[in-house]
Amino acid sequence: MMRSLYLAIGLLGSMAVTAQKSDPEAKKVLDAVSAKFKTYTSVQAGFSYKVEDSKGKVQSNKTGSITMKGNKYKVNFGTTEIFCDGKTVWSYDKSSNEVTIDNLDASSGKLTPQKLFTNFYDKDFLYLLNGEKKLGAKTVQEIEMTPTDKSKAFHKVYLQVDKAAKTIYSTKVLENSGNRFTYTVTTMKTNAAVADALFTFDKKKYPGVEEVDLR
Repeated sequence: MMRSLYLAIGLLGSMAVTAQKSDPEAKKVLDAVSAKFKTYTSVQAGFSYKVEDSKGKVQSNKTGSITMKGNKYKVNFGTTEIFCDGKTVWSYDKSSNEVTIDNLDASSGKLTPQKLFTNFYDKDFLYLLNGEKKLGAKTVQEIEMTPTDKSKAFHKVYLQVDKAAKTIYSTKVLENSGNRFTYTVTTMKTNAAVADALFTFDKKKYPGVEEVDLR
């Protein structure tokens, strides 16, 4: 679930891409999203999450939120809270009152929320601009993305970009199993003052929490 979340929000690189096979018009759209994101000192976003089976039947509907500042982030999603201060990652499971602690390895190629708003597409995907469509008063540009690594658990990602705002509006991930995960950004606030303490797990606020330290 969290793997799909990081891929999508936003909101999911490590492989090489055959750039000449990608659509240059799609790259222009993605580059504009990346450039716009890099101008923000902070981002606070709410999102909805929908899971469908291979027949299109809705299996789950949830909501979540994410706050990002520099290389720090905080995610709230279902029973999970993830904190990252840029060096350490704390993954807290409310249902078990357990937190897993690990180092953030920036060189490992793992996805972070920040990467998903910047240049992850250049290393992971071939991409094609499918065109534009109206969603209410909003015009979105849809980009079809295919992972270059065929061993991935998903075979297609459809990214919708708000044309005017140059921000990601929604992401749909098609898994090889047939399941489909759709994330839609419902709210976004940028450049707000956010205290660094938000990105650190404070165990005093979680009485009785069990710590699993993997560092």
